[in-house]
Parts: sequence; structure tokens; C-alpha cells
Amino acid sequence: MKSLTDSYQLSNGVEIPCVGFGTWQMPNGEAAVSSVKTAIATGYRHIDTAQGYDNEESVGRAVKESGVKREELFITSKLTNSEHGYEKTLAAFEGTMKKLDMGYLDLFLIHWPNPVAFRNNWHEVNAETWKAFEELYQAKRIRAIGISNFHQRHIEPLLKTATIAPMVNQIRLCPGDTQDEVVAYCRSQGMVLEAYSPLGVGRIFEVPEMQALAQKYGKSIAQICIRWSLQMGFLPLPKSVTPSRIKENADVFGFDLSEDDVKFIAALKGCVGYSLDPDKITL
Repeated sequence: MKSLTDSYQLSNGVEIPCVGFGTWQMPNGEAAVSSVKTAIATGYRHIDTAQGYDNEESVGRAVKESGVKREELFITSKLTNSEHGYEKTLAAFEGTMKKLDMGYLDLFLIHWPNPVAFRNNWHEVNAETWKAFEELYQAKRIRAIGISNFHQRHIEPLLKTATIAPMVNQIRLCPGDTQDEVVAYCRSQGMVLEAYSPLGVGRIFEVPEMQALAQKYGKSIAQICIRWSLQMGFLPLPKSVTPSRIKENADVFGFDLSEDDVKFIAALKGCVGYSLDPDKITL
């Protein structure tokens, strides 16, 4: 990958820009609008939001005010936990499109596989939810469909009733939390792995080994993390509300980490903690 506009190809042939701009924990309002506009002006063409982030309106407004044509951007949102099920999913999707004020979505994901409200029958509810996803995809309302935080034990039941396989799994992937088994399984099923929290929710900046690597390469720790994610074959989704950091996080294409350093970073097990167990989340 040589620039923000380089892409991975999804299993249906759709091109997805290789780095996305994350918007988790950005409250709806001027700060979110400004951050997304800065990202687009910097060169990001892939913006990631979710119903649960409660900032879809800001993302939609930023896209309109950016001056960049809608078809040049790749916009992702995710289904919130309370709205699983066939009818609820269809209604929730319409809500997202109204908030974004867009005619189509590039990627829609099931945010979590096993929310508290559906813990007793999540297999069946996910099948119903995915049926709605497939219908929206076939109606060309969404260009690609996928999942988030799913492990093999959640994907296998879904595939029993799916007629279209998920094209993406968005999971937490960062130095020391590489979820190797999930990654290997998803790749065997033809999915692109998106990496949320690629900077370990900020904890990576306290890791001495990463500080040493930043000095070695003359780059920031964030740049090392994002470059590592790309060299691992992941699609990182860095997030910042600080204009200088938004630009810095995009400047990750002029250098390569050595193969040994890529392996070293991956082996920093637990340096930023581990991802949540999707079967134990309380949302």
C-alpha cells in the first residue's frame, strides 16, 4: 500500500480504501464534523461510523461540506445491538440513511454477535438480521455487507443460513492483540480484516518497546502502529480529533518496517490489553 487511496478488494469485487478514519467516541456536533472534514481534506476516503456512536448526522454533514463527491468516498456504519432481527434491522438501516442523508451505504456491519438482549437466541436472531442485510445488498442500498467482533463460533452458524458470505470482519487488532485464530479463519472465508483501535486506545504510547521503534524509524508511535497494521494485511481505522494527528496518522506510506520488527510488534502480547469477549459484553 502506497497511499490512502490504495485499496483492498472485497470478495464481491468492491474496492475498499486501505486506511479508514474512525469516529468512535466523537460526540455528534461541530467537533465530529470538523474532524471528518479534516480527514477528508487530508486524503482519507474511507470513513467509519456506527449507529451506536450517535454521530452519523455529523458524518453525513461533513461529507456534504467536504466538497468531495459522494461516490469518491467509502462510508461504513454498523447495526446497533438493540436492533437485531429482520424488521428491526430494516427500520434501523432507514434511520441510518436518514441521519447520514445519503442514497446508499458502502458497507454495513453487524456490530456485535451476541448482545445481552438476544443472548438466549442469538443464532436465530443473527440469521434474521443477516437476511435483512442480504436484501438491502441485493437492492443495491449497500455495496458490501459484513460483521464486527465475530469469532469463528459466531460466523459458522451464520454461514449455515446465509446466501451471501460476510465480506469484512471488523475486530480489535493492535500490537500485542492480534487475534490470530479469528484472523486465520476469516481469511479462509475470504474476509478482509478491519482493525479498530489500532493504537490500543492510546495505551500503546506507554510501551517502551514501541517508543524505541519510533526512535529507530524516526516516526511517531502512531505511525509505526498504522504501518504495522498495513504490513500485517489489516485495514486500520485510526481515530483522532486533533488536526495535526489526523494528518500524521495518514503519513504512513513513505517507509517500511523490517520483517523482524513486524513480528516483534505482533509478539508484544498483552501490551495494551486484550479485546472483549463478545459473549460477555453487557451492551
